[in-house]
Amino acid sequence: MTRTTRTLPRQFAACACAPPPPPPHTPPTSPTSSTSPAEPEPDIKILMDNNKSWVREQKRKDPDFFTKLGSGQAPKYLYIGCSDSRVPANEILGLPAGDVFVHRNVGNLVVGTDLNVLSVLEYAVDHLDVKHIIVTGHYDCGAVKAAVETQDLGLVENWLRNIRDVYRLHFAELDLLDNAETRHRRLVELNVIEQCLNIYKTGVVQRKRMKTFNEAQEGVGDNHAYPRIHGMVFDPGDGLLKKLPVSFRQEIQGKEHIYNLYKSQDLKERNSE
Repeated sequence: MTRTTRTLPRQFAACACAPPPPPPHTPPTSPTSSTSPAEPEPDIKILMDNNKSWVREQKRKDPDFFTKLGSGQAPKYLYIGCSDSRVPANEILGLPAGDVFVHRNVGNLVVGTDLNVLSVLEYAVDHLDVKHIIVTGHYDCGAVKAAVETQDLGLVENWLRNIRDVYRLHFAELDLLDNAETRHRRLVELNVIEQCLNIYKTGVVQRKRMKTFNEAQEGVGDNHAYPRIHGMVFDPGDGLLKKLPVSFRQEIQGKEHIYNLYKSQDLKERNSE
């Protein structure tokens, strides 16, 4: 029996042994953008122009500004505030770039399961060695207003529940306030105080305070424990900050066995506030 080999036409033989060549590459184009890739959109161009103006102004005021800014940061303050666009940290504190380490979220919350804020806190305390932690809320806060409404806001409700819990802790005081605006402003303040207490409860802050307290007792470093924790509220209506009377001695008194992580901490350390 003779074996017969079938010969393919030349044009098909080429297809059988190799895939077809890829089509020529055509860069994707945006159907909604009329600007070239090198030209930013008008809204972004404004920002780029503003940045250049800012650079010129900083150099005019201080020719060495960016040399110093580029040499690193050593902020004295950690600021934890709300994401609200009306509450810019450096501006309301009157501090230049490099003087304040900033973390912002919806409702200026310090939640024990939020790795974002906890990472910021640890970096600021252990690596930047900040002396002060400032939690700043603000009146006319949308997060606080939403947290007292009977409504389901979807995913964000899981976050706002932390403010609802603040309301639960203080409902006996808040429900006595008949005026809605007065009740809102008080809840803003109480929320800040609770977040300050949440910071105090963390291991990273208690370790640093114990370490610096012991050093102060030995005459080394500062003469008090730090970081010191402060609660403030910003009023967008007049631009003023108000410092809240956060007293750990009063708030934690009788609960030391619950929140203190180190037995060597005593009232002297908390009284240094």
